[in-house]
Parts: sequence; C-alpha cells; structure tokens
Amino acid sequence: GKGACGIFLCACLVATVIGYKPVVIVHGLFDSSGVFVELLRFINQSHPGTNVSVIDLFDHSSSLQPLWKQVEGFKEAIYPIMQNAADGVHFICYSQGGLICRGILSTLPNHNVHSFISLSSPQAGQYGDTDYLKYLFPQFMKSNLFHFCYTGVGQRISICNYWKDPHHTDMYVNGSDYLALLNSERPNPNSTVWKKNFLRIKKLVLIGGPDDGVITPWQSSQFGFYNDNETVVEIKDQDLYLRDVFGLKTLNARGDLFLCSMAGVEHVKWHSNDTVFNTCIKKWLV
Repeated sequence: GKGACGIFLCACLVATVIGYKPVVIVHGLFDSSGVFVELLRFINQSHPGTNVSVIDLFDHSSSLQPLWKQVEGFKEAIYPIMQNAADGVHFICYSQGGLICRGILSTLPNHNVHSFISLSSPQAGQYGDTDYLKYLFPQFMKSNLFHFCYTGVGQRISICNYWKDPHHTDMYVNGSDYLALLNSERPNPNSTVWKKNFLRIKKLVLIGGPDDGVITPWQSSQFGFYNDNETVVEIKDQDLYLRDVFGLKTLNARGDLFLCSMAGVEHVKWHSNDTVFNTCIKKWLV
C-alpha cells in the first residue's frame, strides 16, 4: 500500500544524498600518495563513504618524467575508475598534478570529470627562483634557465614542460612541448578537439594564494601570469582567456569557473589545511 511506497521513496532520496561521486587525487612534484592523509580525512568526515583514489604513480624523483609520459600513465590508471562511475568523478589535482590533469582532460574524449579542482597548480606556467629550482638546477637562476629548458634535453624534465620565461616568449612557444601545446600558444592541430574535451567538465575550481612561496607568480594557479616586464596580468586579461583558446571564457560564461584565493597558506600545506578544504573544496565534492 501507500506506506511501502512512501518508505521506498524515502530510501531512494537517502541513497541519492549519500551517493557521492568518486574522487581522484593526483599529486605534485617530488610527492607521492602519502602526503594526502589529511585531505582523505577531510573528505571522509564531510562526505562519508566517498570512494577516493590517490593515484600512486610517478612518485618522488619519477615526478620529473616528461608530462606527456605522465599523462599517459595517469590516464591508464584513472580510466577504469571513470568507467565504473556512472555519475562521473571529481579531480583534485595538486601542484604539477594540475597540469597533468589538464593533459588528461584535453586528450580524453569521453571523460566524465565533474569538478576539476586545481590546487595551487602552475596553470599559466612557472617563473621563479624557488628552492625546487636551486635543488634541481643549482647552476641556473630563473633568468637563464631558458637556455636549458627550451632544448630537447630540457623538455625531458617535467619542470621544463611548464617553465615559462616571459622575456623569451618565442623560445618558450617553440620549445615547450607541453604547456605551449595545451594553451595552443604553439599552433596545435588538435586544439578544437582538445577544447571540446576539456569543456566536458562541469566546474573548474582554481585555488591559490599570495603566500604560496613556490608557484611564481602565485596568480598562475588562477591562470594569471607575468607580461614581459614581470607585471602580473590576471586571467580575464590574458590572451588565452580573451580568445577562449581552450574554453576558460566559455566556462565563465556558463557560470562554471571559480577562483578561490587564500592568504597565509604555504605551498606544501594546501592539501592539509582544513580552512582551505572547507572554503574551497568541500562544496564541489557532491
């Protein structure tokens, strides 16, 4: 009778509320899955029962492998997760991982990524004298790294794939095998298809902040970058936004582009800071 029907309906509603989409996490430079203990705890507390996969590939020094190679490896590991997720998945991609995720989203025609959460990732490129740089290339400063990065040998190291020297734009465009292609700054025969693929996402969330200390300029985490006199040009004034090269302007017009900025967070703390999680991440993981 009616009662049974009511109970059944009620059960269905509960099921839809509880059924969170699976979350896929991709780590950054010199990292491994082990750094996300806190983030996993945050997700588990706020969205109990969420299936979270931290992809354990290209860990530690292997994270220096060229990004297209990493894209292929991560894609192979993530695709089965997507296939088992009828309602789609969420991506949380940290630091260099955010660029790997963009490569996946651009080149995978039938992906079902709902929210793409880019967590302090150098989306517009990197140009800074950081500890990473001093460690990897002790003989180079940011001003002369272009001599190495924009060569065939340089492009075999991940950091060079998104090194963007604002004083040597032509060399970057010709020399960068990864970011310049993703951004269609170099003519890319696949650009129309890649844009269509990328725009399958439902939300793009760009998280970053002024006290990051690694992503340089920090606004790169939100697609801002230096012009040739090292003044930061924000996302809305960037050529790749204005020409809607891979869909940023379309996402914004759709109401699906979100910037979340937070002061006081160092680069290695983004994924373990509960304020960042509660303010910038939690609401998208449904």
